[in-house]
Order: sequence, then C-alpha cells, then structure tokens
Amino acid sequence: MSETSEFLGIVSGERRRTHAEVASRADRIASGLAKIGVRQGDCVCMLMRNDIAFLEAAYAAMRLGAYGVPINWHFKPEEINYILGDTGTSVLIGHADMLHALRDAIPKGVTVLSVLTPPEILSNYKIDPGHLKTPDFAIDFESWLAQHQPYDGPVVPQPMNMIYTSGTTGHPKGVRRNAPTPEQAAASERMRAMIYGLKPGARAILPGPLYHSAPNSFGIRAGKLDGALVLMPRFEAEEFLDLIERYRIDTIFMVPTMFIRLMKLPEVVRKKYDVSSLRHIIHAAAPCPADVKRAMIEWWGPVIYEFYGSTESSAVTFATSEDALKKPGTVGRISPGAELRFIGDDGRVLGVGDIGEIYSRMAGMADFTYHNKPEKRTEIDRDGFITSGDVGYIDEDGYVFICDRKRDMVISGGVNIYPAEIESVLHAVAGVHDCAVFGIPDAEFGEALMAVVEPQPGVTLDAGDIRTRLKGSLADYKVPKHIEIRTSLPREDSGKIFKRRLRDPYWEQAGRRI
Repeated sequence: MSETSEFLGIVSGERRRTHAEVASRADRIASGLAKIGVRQGDCVCMLMRNDIAFLEAAYAAMRLGAYGVPINWHFKPEEINYILGDTGTSVLIGHADMLHALRDAIPKGVTVLSVLTPPEILSNYKIDPGHLKTPDFAIDFESWLAQHQPYDGPVVPQPMNMIYTSGTTGHPKGVRRNAPTPEQAAASERMRAMIYGLKPGARAILPGPLYHSAPNSFGIRAGKLDGALVLMPRFEAEEFLDLIERYRIDTIFMVPTMFIRLMKLPEVVRKKYDVSSLRHIIHAAAPCPADVKRAMIEWWGPVIYEFYGSTESSAVTFATSEDALKKPGTVGRISPGAELRFIGDDGRVLGVGDIGEIYSRMAGMADFTYHNKPEKRTEIDRDGFITSGDVGYIDEDGYVFICDRKRDMVISGGVNIYPAEIESVLHAVAGVHDCAVFGIPDAEFGEALMAVVEPQPGVTLDAGDIRTRLKGSLADYKVPKHIEIRTSLPREDSGKIFKRRLRDPYWEQAGRRI
C-alpha cells in the first residue's frame, strides 16, 4: 500500500490534514467566531472554492449551532452583497483573491477573514497575482486563528449549512432547515448513508463544488467518517482517475456532465487507471442520458447509483445500476420514508402512468423555510407535500420518470439557472425591446442557455455586446451560451412571448424534453 492510499484525513492538492488537525482548527475557529458575536441560529458566510478551510469553517459554525452559508463564488459583487445582507451575517470567510473585488459589496459591520488562496487553486484558475494578499479591509485568517483556544461552550443542536437556491424573481432563497431533533438527526443520517453510500472509514473524493447542496452535504459527512476525503479544485477527467487510483477511492458524488467528460477520454487513457476500489458512486442534479449511464456501468461495474430530489426535499427516489439497466431513464423507486404525489393541472392526485407535477415529503426530516421569505415556502406546499416544479410519472413497477419541468428552470451541468433573473438584466440593456431565455439541448452539460432578443424598432443589436453587458451583472454561468437576435417573437393572444414555440424545436430535434 502507498502512503497516499493509507492516509486518513482531508486532502487538497499536495496539502493534507489529519482528522485531529481539522477538528482542532474547527474548534478554534468556533471560539473566534463566538468572540465576533456569532450565536446559535446566526449565519456564517463562506466564499471559498473547494478547500480544507471551507470544511473547517462549516464544522465551526455547526459547533455553535449556527448556519454555514456557502456563497457561489461565481456570483458578481451585487449578488454576493444580496446574500450577505439577507443572512444578516456578522462574518465573511473567503479566499483572499475573491475578496478584493468586494470592497464596496460588504455591508458595514461584517468582519472579513481572508484565507490564503492555496496552490492547487492558483494552478487551476486564472487569478490576478496582485490579489493574493489579504485586502486592507480584511483580517488574515491564520493570524486570527492562532489567537484562539478551542471552543469549550455547551453542545447545541447542529443545523446543516443553509444553501441558497436560485430564485425565479431575480434573488436566490436560503433554504433554512430547523436544527434536527436527535431522532430526526438519526433518521437523516441513515437515509443519507444509504443514498451517499458513506460508511465509517469511507475513502471519498469530491469533484463538485462545495457551494452546491448535494456536494456540500456529501463533503461535510465524508469529512467526519475517519477515512479520507479528497477535494478537487475543479473537475479534470484524467486527474480524477489518477486520484481514484492513488487514494483507493471507494465513494463519490458526481453529476452526469462528469460522466460525459470521462467517456470522451480515449479508451487507452481510461484503461491506464485502476478503479477497482470503487464501491458506491452516486449522481444527481440533472438527467443522465441512458447510453452514457450504460457505458459507465459497463466500465465501472454495477456501483453507480442515482437519486432525485432537491435542496428542499432531499433524496426522494433512489436507483441502483440494475434499475438503470432494467428501466433506462428512470430516477429510481421512492426512497424509504419518502412519499410522492403526481398532481394534475386540475389539482387531482393522478394514478400510475399519468404525468403530473411531482410533490413529495420525507418522514422524519426537520422542516425548512425560506430565510426571510416564509411566503415562498407556502407557494410550493400542498397538504404538506412540496414541489420543485418537475413533471413526471410513476410506472406500474414503482419506477419514477421525470418528463419535463413545469417552470422555466434550466439545469446546465447540474446547476439550477432561472431565466427570469437573466431576462430582467437583458431588459435593462439599451435597445432591447423584449427577450426570452430558455434551455436547449447540450451534449456536455445537458442544457445550455439560449437567449432570443427582439430589438427596439430601428435599433441594431450585437450579440457580443449583449454578452459583455450581461457579464457585468451576472455570474458567467448565467450568461447565455447562445444569443440570437430576431425582429419579432411569437406571442400568445395576451401579448406574452410564446416561449415554448421558441424552445420546443430544439428539443424535438434532440428527441428528448429534459
């Protein structure tokens, strides 16, 4: 056995920390946060890429009974400012290079802790060398940490991180789940152990970003199981295979885009690496093409599992490799403790084979609300069942299939994107009369954003100029990959753009609807 295959702790690039070191640092971070004024139920915001310090900060917030709030680091300053204000946080912990652009975006009274941007991040991203030092409005994290002893306060219920999901009205919503009772915590851990495949001593790798719901939940749990957790700064297919072999990885959370990139590697490259240690690979967040799923199972064996759910609902279905081969396209059977209803447009609960909007609830799970937006929670609730707007059906054998999304949400590479937010920015572009943003098929990401823009009479618009304007206000992944300019858009009798007439031809040509 090599040293790497036996290491126990958290790995990021060439850096390693044992579980004892991580626990000690998390306790000292908790002590420092308490002195800043963080209390049970408060929020601690984290603006970091995948890093050991991210997990340490999350564990520290949990130790205080506070909510760790991961911020999507692709967000622009105005988007980050919204989350800092909405959470009412008193502290922001972030990588130094990303803090420099936020001087005017950080509310007064927020303590900013600057984490040194690690070498593996620097080698994977284009970062301004002038932004590597601690900004003059921030405190160096390591110097601050050295001043504090381990926290010795009372043990309190530990909530999970509060994840912000993209909003249909232009602002994301924080999914704030109540701190679980001991019974709920135990039930939740049993369910997630089944879904994620995480067991004591698991050797896991996390190639997805910690600011997303499922990778965050997976990573926080994997980092506490006394095995190994390898963090990737970004997914690179061959490096991923190398890490599996070097660390004898057995458990992984992935998204279908990663499968597609792996299958694009030449066969000679794929065969170079020993993946025989793999035991449980779970994927979610976006539809996986059935042929890709089959090819991955043929390569790695029947170790690939899938779940369907959301930040709000958790994993309400579960599929094994055998399920995927037996019922191509299924997202599995209903998970233990979950209930699903398929609701028609008239509000009736539908039967087997009938397509309707999917509502779900999970027994034993702590309830949630949307932070500062309880009315939004009410909007998605029907008799205690909640929906994320997906449409599907259950067949006679109990397998669930997703057919479409009732709302306009686009899932690109596992990332939820809401067109309404982008359309609101497009409407502010000079010369734009109207616009429609929607998802079209994409071979790598599942969906890509398409914007169709109608100029004002007599105005000539340029797609490149529009893209530049959008990049000034939106995270890059929200900027449409395709922009088309048309002199007129199809409209309903009400005058509203008939978006389906724009969208459907792309999906009909691809032979799928989601």
